[in-house]
Amino acid sequence: MIPLNVTLSHYKRRDIQEEMILAAKNREVAVRFNDRFGSRPDVLNNPADILELAKQKATSFHVSEEIWSNPLQLSPNMKKNDINSLRVGWDLVLDIDCSFFEYSRIAADLVIKALRFNDVKSISCKFSGNKGFHIGIPFEAFPKTIGNEKTSSMFPDAARKVAFYITELIKRQLGKKIMELEGDFSKVAEKTKVDSKKIIYYEKNEFNDRIAALNAEPFLNIDTILISSRHLFRMAYSLHEKSGLVSVPLDPDKVMDFEKAHAEPKNLKISKFRFLDSENIVKGNASKLLMQALDFSSVKEQEVRVEPRKDFEIKDAMPEDFFPPCIKLISNGLNDGRKRALFILVNFLTSVGWDYEQIEVYLRKWNKKNLESLRENLLVGQVRYHKSQKKKILPPNCNNNMYYVDLGVCKKDNLCLKIKNPVSYAIRKTFYLNKEAGKMQKKEAKGKKRE
Repeated sequence: MIPLNVTLSHYKRRDIQEEMILAAKNREVAVRFNDRFGSRPDVLNNPADILELAKQKATSFHVSEEIWSNPLQLSPNMKKNDINSLRVGWDLVLDIDCSFFEYSRIAADLVIKALRFNDVKSISCKFSGNKGFHIGIPFEAFPKTIGNEKTSSMFPDAARKVAFYITELIKRQLGKKIMELEGDFSKVAEKTKVDSKKIIYYEKNEFNDRIAALNAEPFLNIDTILISSRHLFRMAYSLHEKSGLVSVPLDPDKVMDFEKAHAEPKNLKISKFRFLDSENIVKGNASKLLMQALDFSSVKEQEVRVEPRKDFEIKDAMPEDFFPPCIKLISNGLNDGRKRALFILVNFLTSVGWDYEQIEVYLRKWNKKNLESLRENLLVGQVRYHKSQKKKILPPNCNNNMYYVDLGVCKKDNLCLKIKNPVSYAIRKTFYLNKEAGKMQKKEAKGKKRE
């Protein structure tokens, strides 16, 4: 918890107020008061608003990636077409999330270099305020249309695909750079508390020798899944509740020189590098990046569809008794990993016959069980996104350690050993139980004939 005298001292600075008002233009704003958010939607129009909210014990300010014609018209119950009509654009914000500052810094540097490789010039970067970094590209850097479709209506799909593309570009180099820093796999495993078997993979060199390499995915993430409508990020010059540091913009080409001491409120100076600078944009310079990402995802993103057994058809919502252990454990509520769990649950429930109304009710009940609840709009947004796709996609496979193992919910039973995906578990269990029930009915029928 940040002391009130610190927040007041910080947010009363006129230069900080002016930078924050610029950053809030045409965006939805959410104000956080230590452990809770204020009502949404909200906006910031005047510098004095920031100090007034600080007096009411506001600790941080968060803004939308999307740019709106009128943010105050937003509502959690709006349909996709209505949201698209309000959205005039969206900025790409890549959120590098890792518990270790040094690893996040390496990842941020590689992301920026990957963007430069794709000829992007309008790149901005800021420290998240705790252990990560945000990399931004303003909407004006993207083309206005792709084919016959307005780019403004391509959120969140296009943003997710760019994030996925960049993640794939840097992942091998990221492992190498972290190993150069640490020098040994055991140091990484000890530091991250991840089993070395999960972070080591083998690739062949030019002599066909198997060489051990580092997989950073289990402990370092670039958000490719939870970029969603009305998704927020911490505003530049906002304080961070856990660290007490400032989310400060920095020179994207000197991210490796950045230290946390530069983000101390008492030492803070306004950076000459503005995050998502709307005044100095080379229009359309991210066109190549977007096209490359769309082409890449069409080849690499393997959306696994549910292929039920020929002798089994999912007609109704499967009851919770048929859910695998991991889904049941998630359903009991979590302390951490709630966003990843949300992604698992939505994909699982749609794949086992639940309709979207049932899923929303289920998720709201689940959310109340979590140590800290997710925002309502995040739940609704994920359900609506999946509904808009008009196809069923499986949740991550059981061998994806970033999900079930890292969440602490992988508690296998005998049936788990025979399946590769939680949906397969539910289908098999339902099939077997129906088969057994059929056998029992036949036995009962034969018994009645004998009588």
